[in-house]
Amino acid sequence: MRAAVLRRHGTAPEFGSHPDPRRGDGRALVRVTAAPVNPLDLLCASGTSYFGAQPVPYVPGAQGVGVVAESASLPAGQRVWFSCSAGMAPGDGSMAQFCAVADEAMLPLPDGVGDDLVAALGLSAIAAWMALSWRGGLKPGEHVLVLGASGTVGQVGVQAARLLGAGRVIAACRDAHGRERAAELGADAVADLTAAAGEDQEAALAERLRAACGGRLDLVLDPLCGVPAQAALLVLSPGGRLVNLGSSAGPQASVPSAVLRSGVLSVLGYTNNALDPGQRAGALAALLAHAAAGRLDVDREVLPLADVSAAWARCGDAPHRRAVLIPP
Repeated sequence: MRAAVLRRHGTAPEFGSHPDPRRGDGRALVRVTAAPVNPLDLLCASGTSYFGAQPVPYVPGAQGVGVVAESASLPAGQRVWFSCSAGMAPGDGSMAQFCAVADEAMLPLPDGVGDDLVAALGLSAIAAWMALSWRGGLKPGEHVLVLGASGTVGQVGVQAARLLGAGRVIAACRDAHGRERAAELGADAVADLTAAAGEDQEAALAERLRAACGGRLDLVLDPLCGVPAQAALLVLSPGGRLVNLGSSAGPQASVPSAVLRSGVLSVLGYTNNALDPGQRAGALAALLAHAAAGRLDVDREVLPLADVSAAWARCGDAPHRRAVLIPP
């Protein structure tokens, strides 16, 4: 089959030939119709993630959309979203014409949402939705700050916060296009996370966030960590919560004990790996219902699988359009 193949850690995959996947017991064979390029795929392919360096060559891609070719649990022809452990465990992923998928990792898809949008939403949208609703315990009327609002998690976070009943949504990111886009997606206020040379970054960002939040901040969606998270913690209202689900701005954040204690603040970690199959299915069903109704969207670009190297190089860069690869 034709596939994107990672031949050496720390490099981009190459488009070429790769052995066809074998289905095996408890697994299905899916003909892939759309595979997104996610930061998780790049992290795994670096060989430096906490999952460890997996044997190469392998086909990256931790999720995708496709049509069942063979399965003991679903009929042939069923359209599905699926996840897999490529890059996190030995084996191949979604960036190919076919993928072998565990039966329990497939979710049948309704009509009304195109393959490219489902693929672009996927795990990133599930993470934003569940970090806000399940881990963060968002209550109707609360004020929510979305850090990293220009990325896919952030774009979904801005919309999801509103759909989950937030009274005010504040978006923060570094690039001007991302801030403009966040306002278009429903943010009530936006803040610039760019720090000038020589200034106290934490203090400067906290001042901007405080002005944008207008005196109240109950919940922070944080895919960044680092200095932006530190600044957000200084702005949280008493009883506020910060949910961290990434570290694109830095591997750690620090906050004075007095700030945590005086504000009775909560710092919570989130990973999709903590979800059970029912939670994941329920989250995706809710997200796709909103997408079908036109209430949820995400910026994306559709490319042929042969362009995987270019899509890989752009992942994480402004203007933060999620690349979705289409196999031949």
